[in-house]
Amino acid sequence: MSAMNRREFGLSTVATLCASAGLLPATAARAAGYPEREITMVVNFGAGGVTDLMSRALARGMEAKLGKTIVITNRPGALGTLGPGYVAKQKPDGYTLATVSASATTITPHLMNVAFQPSELQFIAGYGVNRYGIVVRADSPYKSVEDVIKAAKGSQSMMFGSPSMPNSLLLFLLGKQTGGKFELVQYKSGPEAASALIGGQVELIVPNPPDVMSHIKSGRLRLLASASTARWPEFPDVPTLKESGYDVAYDAWVGLAAPAGTPVEVIAKLQDAVEASVRDPKTREAYANVGAAAAFMPGAAYSEFLAKERAQMKQLIEDVGVKRVS
Repeated sequence: MSAMNRREFGLSTVATLCASAGLLPATAARAAGYPEREITMVVNFGAGGVTDLMSRALARGMEAKLGKTIVITNRPGALGTLGPGYVAKQKPDGYTLATVSASATTITPHLMNVAFQPSELQFIAGYGVNRYGIVVRADSPYKSVEDVIKAAKGSQSMMFGSPSMPNSLLLFLLGKQTGGKFELVQYKSGPEAASALIGGQVELIVPNPPDVMSHIKSGRLRLLASASTARWPEFPDVPTLKESGYDVAYDAWVGLAAPAGTPVEVIAKLQDAVEASVRDPKTREAYANVGAAAAFMPGAAYSEFLAKERAQMKQLIEDVGVKRVS
């Protein structure tokens, strides 16, 4: 390299390093001032469902910590992947966040093409766990899970409604273990599935508590079993599927994510806000009221949890024999 080339290379390198060094304080300063305006939280299921209600309670607690308004926007569809797919393409500045049900990254990608890759999102934290149950109309002939299984072993598949894949996998797994045949009718939200059950479009559903609680208490619907690891505290006499002799149980985590590349300082502030909200008695009470449990898992640990869950769900889907749809 000539003396002139060495000189030009040296000046160019110094200029580049100086420019880069100048950018770092600016980025840090922007992160230090975050948030400077309202934040949008995109919920991946419809309004009124358990994920929506949990997200709204979370947002109220986060607002108190961050000092800015959090606006909720619902983007349901594609088994809960449209919302995260939209957020993954947004500017990574911490002003557009996604609530992401674990199933959107651990189950759905094994069944269909989705609009994002897990690597396009940076998880801030896990913030809660919700539960499921087996529910039929009160005037149906099914008084127990055994009645349902007997009917599902008949000549025709039993039609059930569900807004997400964890609910569906529970029944498919039950069918695999017992020889019952179940056919899924997909809905965008839990309340829609409950309405379909009441209207007679499906024979049973695997809902979250808020989707059916009022209908069970009014006598329109009947809870046959808890499909989670514990009984529903509202109906302590109704057993779990495991207590009934079936090796089926699932508790579903929900997490909060930002587009990949969001500054670490911003992620740290958001994680602190999530933790503060989850530990707030008002948030915990709100979760309990919709049949969910407040729980906190830091972003790094939550990402590791999802990776392990993704591998386990892949194996379960193969064992159950659910076909990929796209």
